[in-house]
Amino acid sequence: MTTRDDALRLLEKTLAMEPHTLTGVEALRDLSNWDSMATIMFIAMADKELGLRLNGSQVARCRTVGELLALLGIAPLERAA
Repeated sequence: MTTRDDALRLLEKTLAMEPHTLTGVEALRDLSNWDSMATIMFIAMADKELGLRLNGSQVARCRTVGELLALLGIAPLERAA
């Protein structure tokens, strides 16, 4: 089972970002390297590293890093009450 931190590090590696840059709350539109190629790379990473088959429409509906993590089976962070 992949942890939230492991998934974030995989995403950073896939997007050629510095480690420990992402927290999961970022909007994808705010990431300078999130584009159509990154979508394909994310789908390939999910298949190769995690054995998950995602399709482009699933990923295209995502608006945040947290929503991408949810596709990988990572639960969202609990918000303080």
